[in-house]
Amino acid sequence: MTDTPRIAPLAPEERDARTDELVRSLRFDPEADDMNLFATLAHHPRLLKRWSAFGGMLLAGGALPARDREVLILRTAANTEADYEWGHHLLLGRLAGLTDDEMAALASFDAVERSAGDELLVRAADELHADSIIGDDTWAGLAELYDEQQLIEVCMVVGQYHLVGFTLNSLRIAREAGVEGLPR
Repeated sequence: MTDTPRIAPLAPEERDARTDELVRSLRFDPEADDMNLFATLAHHPRLLKRWSAFGGMLLAGGALPARDREVLILRTAANTEADYEWGHHLLLGRLAGLTDDEMAALASFDAVERSAGDELLVRAADELHADSIIGDDTWAGLAELYDEQQLIEVCMVVGQYHLVGFTLNSLRIAREAGVEGLPR
């Protein structure tokens, strides 16, 4: 298999002004170059606009604690083998309070020591990935920790990052220089 992107990122000079402004607004760092994910999705500006609003709400305005959200995202990146997403969420995971060891454990499918809360989140992500449903025992554990809005977000975050992982992998979107991939 080749790593050549199936759809190349759209360069700034190839985008209309509104799409260019949207892609620039999605940068983590306003001084950085465009992220390949958003520059690639700029080929479909209406979809990019609506999808980024949904994803942005889950990422920056959701009800789940940031740390828990990043546990779900990183495990989903591992489940979907989405190197790009993994690398970008390492920084967000650190900002949310995850240690490098905790994040490395999220990429491992071996038995590892985790807190009870993290283990529930990992099980939820794994069950959704494998079976498209959170099992009753895992749900009961999550329901002891989270309110209804947060429980909905557990499902939506994992679903959103499956969509992202599938898109990244299928379009073969390349990681930017310096962005780490999954530990192998």
